[in-house]
Amino acid sequence: MEALKIQMLGGFSLRLGERELQDTDTRSKKVWVLLAYLISHRDQTVPQRTLIDLLWGDETDSANPENALRITMHRTRALLEQLCPETGRDMILRRRGGYQWNGGGEVDSERFDALCCRKSEDPELRLQTLMEALALYRGDFLPRQSGEVWVVPISAHLHNLFISAAQEAVELLTLRGRTAEATAVCRRVLALEPHQEAVCRELMRLLAAGGDRRGAAEAYDRLSRRLFDDFGVQPSDETRAVYRAAVHAPGRQVLSMDEMMESLQEADAPSGALQCDYDYFRMLCCAVSRTLERSGGAAHIALFNIVSASEREMTRQSLDRVMAQLGQQIRVNLRRGDTFCQCSLTQYAVLLPRANFENSQLVCDRLLRAFRRAYPYIPVRITWQVRPLSPERPDSRNIM
Repeated sequence: MEALKIQMLGGFSLRLGERELQDTDTRSKKVWVLLAYLISHRDQTVPQRTLIDLLWGDETDSANPENALRITMHRTRALLEQLCPETGRDMILRRRGGYQWNGGGEVDSERFDALCCRKSEDPELRLQTLMEALALYRGDFLPRQSGEVWVVPISAHLHNLFISAAQEAVELLTLRGRTAEATAVCRRVLALEPHQEAVCRELMRLLAAGGDRRGAAEAYDRLSRRLFDDFGVQPSDETRAVYRAAVHAPGRQVLSMDEMMESLQEADAPSGALQCDYDYFRMLCCAVSRTLERSGGAAHIALFNIVSASEREMTRQSLDRVMAQLGQQIRVNLRRGDTFCQCSLTQYAVLLPRANFENSQLVCDRLLRAFRRAYPYIPVRITWQVRPLSPERPDSRNIM
């Protein structure tokens, strides 16, 4: 008889030969929760009270929870009959006031855990084991039941094992010159966990080493967008340093003066201020600050922040729309020599070179007046602060 295959990573299904059951029927949610719990704890008899608490918790709509459990158990066994006729009752046993899974089966999450934890002194054997484990990981543990309290620690444990196994596999593959496979592992990790900076750093190094600087830049851009969109943060200093080294490291090609000057030209430059990402904004501020140390003069930073004018928090869609509108006004109302960037979900930073403190305040006032003329009915407040790039004077704050 063929072995029962149980998938719990990336989905929940039971397959026996050509027959397969999947947890896609939302009407049977409690049945699938019950089945998943029994299979995950198949080395023990689960008390009836535990199952009642699992399925109904503090719900009081059932006057007879024991009977409700019996009905749910009957439905679960009936479901299993579709997989293996006349064996549903044998697959879940009733014993000593509880129930126990008796259907056997190869569970992918258990196999994955065992492979990740299997150590070997032979690097080749260890790499083979890791690659086998990574092939099993098709996603997080029981994704449709991710809100269940008992699922959370198991899912976190297996997810962390996956990240660690992938990083170790990439290291072993890279040492053996199998860069294409190492790159594929990195891409797979980032497809499942797009916020993994350490893996993205390794991917950028691999792509740059193979001459694919554009690919390295695209990997960084994807990471940066996800971190900013989901958490409102920028990549770490370490990640930005790897990005700069991967994308801007000197190449072997010898450039003529004309070629270099052409590459430095800004293509299709829009009118108004220059918008860049936060990393380049920081570098530019450092360069301007160094110039001021030598030559004197003044440069100021303005920080604009959007705040909802009502007590209700703005939706992400509304916030993104207002930020785009403010960014457009900053660009068209400032000089071509000014630079700005979005530095959080609700903020823009502006570099105002060759502007003293009073002029910088006037610039901010003028910009906000332009925004209000363009969008008079948007229910937001825009606050701003101005400080010298090389702090010498107290900051100014204003609110619109």
